[in-house]
Amino acid sequence: MFNSVKLNAAEQFAATQKKDDQAREEQNQAHKEEAEHISKLKALRLAKVAADKKAADKG
Repeated sequence: MFNSVKLNAAEQFAATQKKDDQAREEQNQAHKEEAEHISKLKALRLAKVAADKKAADKG
């Protein structure tokens, strides 16, 4: 009896750990995508600033 309860608890714990790991991976992926998006926006902004400066220097 005790072994089956212990086995059941271990299975539940393993399932919970798996769900936690999956949620953590999804959160890390979302954070990575957001960081990449912000990086792209920053690059575009810096390119625009450089282009504006170059145009101002010309004219």
